Amino acid sequence: MAGWTLDPAYAALAADFGSIEAVFALQGERLTHDLLSEVIRVQRDGINYYVKRYVGAGKGLRRYLGRPRIKAEWQNLRLFAKWNIPTAEVIAWGLERNGLSFSRGAMITRELPHTEDLSVLAERGDPRLRDRAWVDHLSRQLARHTRCMHDQRFTHNDLKWRNLLVDDQGTLFLIDCPTGDFWWGFMLRYRITKDLACLDKVAKYQLSATQRLRFYLQYRGCKRLNAADKRRIRHVVRFFEGRE
Repeated sequence: MAGWTLDPAYAALAADFGSIEAVFALQGERLTHDLLSEVIRVQRDGINYYVKRYVGAGKGLRRYLGRPRIKAEWQNLRLFAKWNIPTAEVIAWGLERNGLSFSRGAMITRELPHTEDLSVLAERGDPRLRDRAWVDHLSRQLARHTRCMHDQRFTHNDLKWRNLLVDDQGTLFLIDCPTGDFWWGFMLRYRITKDLACLDKVAKYQLSATQRLRFYLQYRGCKRLNAADKRRIRHVVRFFEGRE
């Protein structure tokens, strides 16, 4: 049994994107590949589209229980759009089952033009990371988007610089969120700390202590730290100790 959805706005591309069979037959530039999935890039009418195809539901228990990884990916990106968090537009999505077990699935996103991920900027020492006004502009966006997720009791779970894109207008986008989910209680607090620690893992080498603190204050929407904030910051900076 297969279920497939193509956004009506892209009906003109139905020959290529209109069914799971057509999507798995697509040929394009392979960008990534592993045992579970691959990503190819195809161009139609001068626009690039990214096709992510899965032949496995995920790792661990996800192979047998819960949402398949590809379903989590498209649902989470659509949640971001619902929450007004800039992200890649999902134009087609679906999966196929063999009885009750996952068989294959895919989603297609439209390119975000003129974007680069922040980890690439860090690796090449991009001068914009030394521009305090530019960094503050991105910091405020990232703080707002991160707080929006966490206020919904949702965490990204892989909130690394490589999953943050910025375009030539300084707009920040969140992408690639297959392990994001809703949490409660202790697990929500732990996952929030992990999100913040993932962001700080690169930030501590690229930004000043003042910029990192300013981001946290922007995220919290306050001007001063209270005792709980100070405890959380200690947990954030120690989160990956011994694992880097």
